[in-house]
Amino acid sequence: MSRTALLPRPLARALVSIPLATLMALAPGTALAYPAPGHVTGDIVVHDPTMVRRSDGTYLLYATGGGLAMRSSTDRVAFRAGGSAFPTVPSWWSRYSSVPEAWAPDISYHGGTYLMYYAVSRFGSNTSAIGFATSSTGLPGSWTDHGIVHSTDASSDHNAIDPNLFVDDDGTWWLTFGSWWTGIKMIRLDPGTGKQHAGDRTRYSLASRPTGSRAVEAPQLVKRNGLYYLFASYDTCCAGTSSTYKIKVGRASRVTGPYTDRAGVPMMNNGGTLVLESHGRVIGPGGQSVVKDADGHLLVYHYYDGQDGGTPKLGVNLLGWGGGWPAVY
Repeated sequence: MSRTALLPRPLARALVSIPLATLMALAPGTALAYPAPGHVTGDIVVHDPTMVRRSDGTYLLYATGGGLAMRSSTDRVAFRAGGSAFPTVPSWWSRYSSVPEAWAPDISYHGGTYLMYYAVSRFGSNTSAIGFATSSTGLPGSWTDHGIVHSTDASSDHNAIDPNLFVDDDGTWWLTFGSWWTGIKMIRLDPGTGKQHAGDRTRYSLASRPTGSRAVEAPQLVKRNGLYYLFASYDTCCAGTSSTYKIKVGRASRVTGPYTDRAGVPMMNNGGTLVLESHGRVIGPGGQSVVKDADGHLLVYHYYDGQDGGTPKLGVNLLGWGGGWPAVY
């Protein structure tokens, strides 16, 4: 969401309709050129936010921590705290987290049902699991947990965290996830169960950093004009103003890849085109989700506020598309 969020909807839509060539001319050539996050107020201290808009126009936002606390908004500006998705956490969480708490939820709406994938993990390890829950309303306390979708342990070469559900135009369900180790993975899901498809047990690899830092996580898939876009967070999270998180993207002609960045570098070999990085008081933006709203795609993320002791806060910007690549504005 840009500053147009403060304007009446018709005027906001008019500004969003500016030609993409003009928007891309404003795209950042340096970190200093990135726009500020859109104006948001209220309960905006969040980590790894995910958001969906209900048919009544209410936005529901869930984020990392505890039983996945919800915030709601009627205008995408003012957010207020609600309850947790799970007032009583599922018993199986304790096998993967001593707290226990859940991370990086992913909420969406398909076939009349709200769906949520989330991770439970021990920080800094790949003893992790991805859970799945459904709700008829998306509201706190209404979620039914369906258990583990995918898990990893100390012997695994990947990590079962940061899930994102992607439903393709043909109705095929895919789940991307992962961080560090050997990078971003994807499995095919059965729409009937929400879990891995019995007829396709392949674990696809989408992005990796085989040299240097292995830090790549929080995948998000978006399809636009027949191309698949893979967004991911790179480098160090969760270190306040010392965080170096940034958001990058690559694209492919097939959902299973290969994904390459704007320069043609494979995402399986350290590739990725910058979408957003630290600038001004905005430190370490990442943990992103990409949401399709009435006025375009939104990039929803957290950042560490350099003018507030590194407190993690909600960032929302619109995404413009020019030359086939996304840019925040």
